[in-house]
Amino acid sequence: MRQRHDTLRTGRMVEGRLPIERCGILLIVAMLLVTILSGSAMAQFSGPALGISTPINPPVTITTDPAILYPANRDVYLWHDDLITVRLYASPDYVTTTRVGLDGTIQLPLIGSVQVEGLTVHQAQDLIAQRLVSAGMYRDPQVSIQIMESPNQTATVIGELHGIVAIIGERRLYDVLAAVGGGGGFSSTSTTVVVGGGGLPTTASHVITINRPGVAQPIVVDMGTDPEKSTEANIPIFPRDTIVVPRVGVVYLLGAFKVQGAIPLSQNSPMTLMKVAALTGGSGFEGKQSDLRIIRSVGTGRQVVRVDLKKIIEGRAPDPVLQPEDIVFLPTNPMKAAIKNGGIGTLLGIVSVLLVTAGI
Repeated sequence: MRQRHDTLRTGRMVEGRLPIERCGILLIVAMLLVTILSGSAMAQFSGPALGISTPINPPVTITTDPAILYPANRDVYLWHDDLITVRLYASPDYVTTTRVGLDGTIQLPLIGSVQVEGLTVHQAQDLIAQRLVSAGMYRDPQVSIQIMESPNQTATVIGELHGIVAIIGERRLYDVLAAVGGGGGFSSTSTTVVVGGGGLPTTASHVITINRPGVAQPIVVDMGTDPEKSTEANIPIFPRDTIVVPRVGVVYLLGAFKVQGAIPLSQNSPMTLMKVAALTGGSGFEGKQSDLRIIRSVGTGRQVVRVDLKKIIEGRAPDPVLQPEDIVFLPTNPMKAAIKNGGIGTLLGIVSVLLVTAGI
């Protein structure tokens, strides 16, 4: 009797333990099912191949020729709509004020129409003197031209800064940038003062390009951040110069970051992965911090560098310095993503359905 009683009790324990074991198995199956349905976050770059001739990260050559940066003498050019006054030395009766027409000519007494557009002031003076001599009016006239009004004596700034600045007398690069101010770019409200007086938005590069008429190649100036060296970049600006202020390089954040998008790099200090993570609010709950990837363009190819963000945060791994055009991709943990998107209720609901199906 005692043996039979023990056998019955053992059987009841086994029957009671069986549902628990089934629950554990079904829970594991449910977790695997959620993982499969969530899809894998692993991805491999398979974009279009770039040709050999495709310009990738072209190098920038800084202009260092003093003859280009600091020209000894640069005459003012005459253009249409300029209002000028022409005088003859020792001839007070010959004084005329005229405006350069759209065809580039002016009308002068005794000689009529004269083509002056595109000429320097000195060239125009010599041409008018030759015309007066050819007309038999004067033997050795001394002609002087004074610009009374000129909409063309300006410099144009485009890019992260934009505006038109009048060039009256001698003006320097920092003066022009300061006159334009901190407008332009998508971060125009944030302006950093460049040594020497020029203002640049934080999204603007310190490498400035100047397109100057009469100069074959663009003038490239690096204003830098060193006060001792930045004064060397404060070069003179002349009328009709076009100053291009490019945007600084950016890095792109993808994946399980709280904020995705393009982050401008700071030129005053290196931009590290931790700084970028701080600017974007860090990684999301579903982020797979142990498998963060930095995709970097090298020549015509790309390299993928895997880092452990968790170790970097804990100080057990170095904080990598990011470069322009880096792509920072943080994969998603499927289980965490399922919990975040559907909550614990989704997982428990699947388990309940499986338990009912199994008849438990």
